[in-house]
Amino acid sequence: MKSTFFSIAALAAVALAAPAKNNLLALRQAAPEITDADILNYALTLEHLEDKFYREGLDNFTESDFAAAGFDSTVYANLKEVSSDETTHVSFLTAALTKAGAKPVAECTYSFGVTDVKTFLATASILEGVGVSAYLGAAADIMSKAYLTAAGSILTVESRHSSYLRATLDQSPFPSPFDVPLSLNEVYTLAAPFIVACPESNPTLPVKAFPTLASAPSNPKNITAGTEITLLTPGTVVKPADGTSQIFAAFITVTGPVFTEATPVDGGFSLTVPTAAEGSAPIKGQSYVVLTGCNTTVTDDTVAAGPAILEIV
Repeated sequence: MKSTFFSIAALAAVALAAPAKNNLLALRQAAPEITDADILNYALTLEHLEDKFYREGLDNFTESDFAAAGFDSTVYANLKEVSSDETTHVSFLTAALTKAGAKPVAECTYSFGVTDVKTFLATASILEGVGVSAYLGAAADIMSKAYLTAAGSILTVESRHSSYLRATLDQSPFPSPFDVPLSLNEVYTLAAPFIVACPESNPTLPVKAFPTLASAPSNPKNITAGTEITLLTPGTVVKPADGTSQIFAAFITVTGPVFTEATPVDGGFSLTVPTAAEGSAPIKGQSYVVLTGCNTTVTDDTVAAGPAILEIV
């Protein structure tokens, strides 16, 4: 598991460098009604990001660079296949939107913060994991059976990408019996730090980014249930609307969030990673945690910051 901490640190560095956001109350306005075209354009936004990430990375780093970093030619060849898959996903979603009479979003300008082969692979692993959670979370909102099947077929490929990259980084390729669904806004919050600017002609999507939440650099390299950690809220003061109520950290799982009390500390909150109840999805592998003033449910109306990404072993 030597690359577990490195992967999360790579994403945290990007998140902490993102522009600061103003103080927000815990409650948020309900999201507008979302159409299938919105969901496909949301998926296309993520696929553009992944497609550009791999094309840029493979342009910047040669097979010799991978070898020097300890990764053989098979890894390099497989990443070229992954890159081709992402390009194909972009083409497919663009064609589907055009056929449906909707305007597809175009590629944006990005900054990935990748400096070498290891940070490239670490970021790739994070992005693929987020991609899995994005498609899984959006599936429930897709009305068209044809679109749902198409999205499902992309989801399974993203999951294979994720497993391969995790194994390449000496992480468990399948750390949990369940994957984690994320809402559109939760996924966009994780993608937004990489996006510098998008064409003005792109259609506006009904998504927004929550305030940044990031794993503190001082957190242990191996995080397990019962580990005390710190989550940072750079540029944002998260506090309850009434000024006195408890703030909770909610770990998102497919069987429902698992809550634990969060204690304010300088720059963020400290908390103990909880254990999921017996018979529910465990908190394992690439995991997501948000801050909320509610300990019964997690919705876009109750998220105050996050998600942050943690690797739980």
